[in-house]
Amino acid sequence: MKLHLQFNRPEIMTPSGFRTRSILTSIFMSKYFETHESSLYTSPIATILCLDSKQSMYCQWLCGLVHRNEVVSVGSIFGSILVRGIKFLEDYWKELCSNIRTGQLSDWISDTGCRNALSMVLEKQNPELADTIEDICNAKSWEGIIKKLWPGTKYIDATVTGSMVQYVPMLEFYCGDLPLVSKCYASSECDLGINIKPLSNPCDTSYTFIPNMAYFEFLPMHEDSEEVRNKKEESELVDLVNVKPGRFYEPTISCFYTINAGRDGIMI
Repeated sequence: MKLHLQFNRPEIMTPSGFRTRSILTSIFMSKYFETHESSLYTSPIATILCLDSKQSMYCQWLCGLVHRNEVVSVGSIFGSILVRGIKFLEDYWKELCSNIRTGQLSDWISDTGCRNALSMVLEKQNPELADTIEDICNAKSWEGIIKKLWPGTKYIDATVTGSMVQYVPMLEFYCGDLPLVSKCYASSECDLGINIKPLSNPCDTSYTFIPNMAYFEFLPMHEDSEEVRNKKEESELVDLVNVKPGRFYEPTISCFYTINAGRDGIMI
């Protein structure tokens, strides 16, 4: 199973009366996720859909700890979210252990969906598991804590390239020698590319464009603004087939898609 911290965001109503939501929210709310994907994660759908991020975070960690021996990967969509989640775990591990020991969820978790979902996760008291987690978390240092709490973990699944590279040192500290895997380069409009060498070092990660996901154009990038003025024709957008090796480009998504239009809202 995967212990991935995933969070829902509220829908927004446009002035014209359409409901809009992020792509991840649409995925989490879809029948496909419920039917085919949700069983792969330690977090029940109700804990992901909870709009209170604190309650959602707490319940997702609790589920992950209960299923610690079944977890094969830990992560989130961005490295920053995972780091924030580990800091949260540092603050709440004692209370989480208390819940596991007694088989009772903390009273401050008021979301009905979370309480119903956790009632099936905390089916009985488990003092042995609580003691094991306490012994691990009571260590003087939390270096390598992820591998210690979830011994079956094979890799960390989170985007740690681009602006997320600043979180690599912290993740390496908490995750030890576990590979940091950035699987894809994506936006709300589409997946732009995939990492065909997922075990590569974050600083060496590159992505291969997927040309059938959307229509891409590329804007040539120049370090010298004077060069841009002198070579105006080279600053025009070019198709994927016309990019030149050794040059730098800014990818542009010239057209994007919407789905779930109408009564169910629009995904943008």
